[in-house]
Amino acid sequence: MMSSLAPTSTQDAALPEDPQALAELTARTMYDGDAASQALGARVVSVGPGTASMAMTVRADMLNGHKTCHGGFIFALADSTFAFACNSRNAATVASGCTIDYLAPGFEGDVLTAQATEYSLAGRTGVYDVQVTNQDGKRIAIFRGRSYRIKGQVVGG
Repeated sequence: MMSSLAPTSTQDAALPEDPQALAELTARTMYDGDAASQALGARVVSVGPGTASMAMTVRADMLNGHKTCHGGFIFALADSTFAFACNSRNAATVASGCTIDYLAPGFEGDVLTAQATEYSLAGRTGVYDVQVTNQDGKRIAIFRGRSYRIKGQVVGG
């Protein structure tokens, strides 16, 4: 759980060798600079090598004309979760493409949780699946993201 982790200065500290500790440090660093996820009210629930979970409460300003959560907000939650999963090994990684299928509406007050899982990682490319559910476990959307590793690291380097 990310909420139990104390902030860490990454400027002078050596990077952790433990993959889980590195994933947590990478997520903290990314989240601190992620104004978009913060503005959504999305929070990191958990992270590990190749995986991440984020949650967001649907607000009134996220509703469309049908009084359901606008698909763009659901997409943004899934995309952010994908980003935390594919950067969890501290190799700078970006999206090369993604798709989403909406299965059910989200409503004001719903707590949406996105769970990203690494499906494939080979060389510089990866494929990640993200499932978005509501507080009752109902599937709201499924998202598939394709990633590409670029030069650099999230923390250090």
